[in-house]
Amino acid sequence: MAPAETILEAIARSSDLTVRGIEGIIAESSFAVEVVPTLAGWSPVKFYGDVPFDELLSDGNPPPIRVQVKMQRRKNRKPLMASEVWKSRRWPHDHFIVETQKTRSGKDDQGENTRPYRFDSFDILAVSLGASQGRWSAFLYTVERWLLPAEDSTKILTYQPVPPAPNDRWTDDFLTCVDWLRGGASGTIEPA
Repeated sequence: MAPAETILEAIARSSDLTVRGIEGIIAESSFAVEVVPTLAGWSPVKFYGDVPFDELLSDGNPPPIRVQVKMQRRKNRKPLMASEVWKSRRWPHDHFIVETQKTRSGKDDQGENTRPYRFDSFDILAVSLGASQGRWSAFLYTVERWLLPAEDSTKILTYQPVPPAPNDRWTDDFLTCVDWLRGGASGTIEPA
């Protein structure tokens, strides 16, 4: 029931953690409201429960596509560069970072951290480049199985490099990524 100006002022006064949470919700909404309706022949599928993806989409061909939506990571309200996070990996200086882990932490029955995603938790990673491009609906997509593994190879590495523009493993066209996924191509997003 607060006016928009009050809400915007609250966001402006917030810590980076709070702003990241809000930006994550904006990225998810941008995908649902600005991208999904442009996908001719595709429609959202309702799902319930605490699942490791944000959108479930179908074009009538089973199975539906599970999409995890993330935002390009910021630090001090500027795009975070991959070279700032993993200096030992020598990622290109123009690559950004996406943080691929769940917002909430927890432990499973064996006491293991449940925050990292496991491979096969979703099909496509959609990364909003709103931080660098100024448009929340500017996305790059890649196939989940191409993401870099963590030390435990069943889990996805928390920080993944994202190029500034499409390449042979990242596309700005959702349907191209679906073709990569369904085509079964193997590969990695590891920059050369």
